[in-house]
Amino acid sequence: GNAPPGVDPEAFSWFQAVDADCSGYISVKELKQALLNSNWSTFNDETCLLMINMFDKTRSGRIDVYGFSALLRFIHQWKNLFQQYDRDQSGSISFSELQQAFSQMGYNLSPQFSQLLLARYAQRSSNPSIQLDRFIQICMQLQSTTDAFREKDTGLVGNVRLSYEDFLTMVVTRMM
Repeated sequence: GNAPPGVDPEAFSWFQAVDADCSGYISVKELKQALLNSNWSTFNDETCLLMINMFDKTRSGRIDVYGFSALLRFIHQWKNLFQQYDRDQSGSISFSELQQAFSQMGYNLSPQFSQLLLARYAQRSSNPSIQLDRFIQICMQLQSTTDAFREKDTGLVGNVRLSYEDFLTMVVTRMM
């Protein structure tokens, strides 16, 4: 059939291929099988779930063709940004590239924090680096927690006082 109004025909065609069970929706499992990093690894479950939740207007745990089309545009934008920061064109983001990316995005983060992210999200190797899926995940979570912090940091001083429960509430509502 033809693409619905407002849906790119290529996105519609890909939607039909990804919708393995022909339900008219894409699940986390179906999305994971459709998305690849530059090293041919599939996107991780956490990133797929974050993205599905972002475009799932009905809170059903899956997206329709319109959500999928918007998700593809979203991934395309992140991929362009990723390639811009992947200065050596290796297909992954190294420690120094990650530091530069954060700086250019306006985050003033220590090398120790970038190292912590690499230890948490990079594939184990002698030269750890971040694939596209993890880059999207890190940036989405960083943006979300920064937004939550800014809501509390009304004077924009870079510090806030939070109760433990306020902190947990910020984390649960933004990250899970």
